[in-house]
Amino acid sequence: MRTIRLLTITLISTNLMCTEITKTPSPGGDTSRQETKEEFITLFDGKTLSGWQGDTQGYTVEDGMLICKKKGGGNLFTDKEYSDFILRLEYKLEPGGNNGVGIRAKLEGTPGFTGMEIQVLDDSFPKYQNLKPVQFNGSIYGAVAAKPGHMKQVGEWNAMEIMAKGTHIKVTLNGTVIVDVNTKTFGPKEIHGFKLEGLQRQKGYIAFCGHGHRVYFRNIRLKNL
Repeated sequence: MRTIRLLTITLISTNLMCTEITKTPSPGGDTSRQETKEEFITLFDGKTLSGWQGDTQGYTVEDGMLICKKKGGGNLFTDKEYSDFILRLEYKLEPGGNNGVGIRAKLEGTPGFTGMEIQVLDDSFPKYQNLKPVQFNGSIYGAVAAKPGHMKQVGEWNAMEIMAKGTHIKVTLNGTVIVDVNTKTFGPKEIHGFKLEGLQRQKGYIAFCGHGHRVYFRNIRLKNL
């Protein structure tokens, strides 16, 4: 009887592990079985920068991760433009790390101004303590402050989802909605003397907006809406 019980428990545990694996994208960015059914596509193959343009010298690929180089990484854009979508990815920061996810951006200019930039920032770092709330992690840069306190400790992976549907923008971090706005209600906005021209923009490129800090990304996938 004891042998049968142990065998049963082992089989159940194995089945649970297999079920969990099918739900979790691989480090290289392959979509899970469920996401494939939902028509998610992979934007990063985990091996090359195929499908990306811009500062390709400022980013590198290591062990299935897309890495913004320290003292080098700038703006890296998708080859294609996207309008309405759900974008999912994971990111990891080093102390003081700073990057961003540009959406509906133009190839020319700064993504945070020509489109929108969702902040990816270690805002617990001392030198960032005097920033405005609209500059903290998860915020739409210069426009909408994110709910604080939902990023994991520096060095751990964070799961981010960005939904853009018309003028409705929603950002979810580690399972919690931290931004949920309709930019149609916005008047003119600017930060540091620069106008935020892309808040009503309906189509553009997705970008990683580097600032010369080493930042890690993986499992980058998208569903067109």
